[in-house]
Amino acid sequence: MSRILSKLTLMLIALPLAAAAEVQPIEYNAEELVEQAVIGEISQPAMRESIYRVKADGSVAMRPGTGSITYNYRTGDSAVNMAGNHVEPAVSLYNLDSDNSRTGNDNRALNALSMIGNRVRIVSGEATGETGWVIGKHGGVEHVMVDFAPEVYDHLVIGDSMQIRAVGGGMRLTNVDGVRVFNASPDLIDALNANGAGITADGRLRVPVTHTIPAKIMGSGLGRDHVYTGDYDIQMFDEDVNERHHLDSLRFGDIVAITDADHSYGRHWRGGAISVGVVVHGKSMTAGHGPGVTTLFTSPDGNIELVEDANANLKSLLAIP
Repeated sequence: MSRILSKLTLMLIALPLAAAAEVQPIEYNAEELVEQAVIGEISQPAMRESIYRVKADGSVAMRPGTGSITYNYRTGDSAVNMAGNHVEPAVSLYNLDSDNSRTGNDNRALNALSMIGNRVRIVSGEATGETGWVIGKHGGVEHVMVDFAPEVYDHLVIGDSMQIRAVGGGMRLTNVDGVRVFNASPDLIDALNANGAGITADGRLRVPVTHTIPAKIMGSGLGRDHVYTGDYDIQMFDEDVNERHHLDSLRFGDIVAITDADHSYGRHWRGGAISVGVVVHGKSMTAGHGPGVTTLFTSPDGNIELVEDANANLKSLLAIP
């Protein structure tokens, strides 16, 4: 019987507004959270010695990739329909060590402490004083992605510095059991509470999502022992699976669920578990890769109720212009 109930938890359901109104707001340890500044600068795009990438079908191609200022793909835009490879939306930040390393303490702090929805302020260059939002983290290249109002972009230059008010590290949910939270800012939790998320009468975390994705198609990013930085990728090399799960409609900023996935101490397959994250980078032609997902919530026992909502995207949740 418990097995049946566990499986029922995995169903993506559209609930009437009356039912959605019954949830209590998500509560967390707000009074304990530490708010610190972290800083990064706009990264130059990088390219390997061979400009070609080998595609999963064995052919090769040159495509734009990670880093830089991406003018025409921002929060809410397609993460799939592009001639790119691992494209990061909006603006990509890093904090390089003196030896240009991306793996030093400063860049690690930028990545681990920046939370989805944290506020960003530009502190150098022509756009000094403008503010925006953290929208993602990308592993491997170790970037933090941030977005701004459209009119800011023409005033940005690679190398401009941006300071983030980093708050959300150490967050724990206080009115639901069996669910862990990662990479979420208080502003994001507040936005979710205002848009259908909450704690149900039977003690589950209810979360609106745009897509439900099976863990069996998740690829690059597996094998780490934490999810406080980076992401892992949705493989899109099977057209039947893409159609069944509507993967061609994935957008940057979509809140998505991954079923049979436990992210408590790294990312792995676990039957009945549910994890929820946000789409942070674009598709890839390389085997094992695809649109990336940064973790927000996980429940090893599936104590998360999913609600289908096409508007469950950072663009509307955070009111990004």
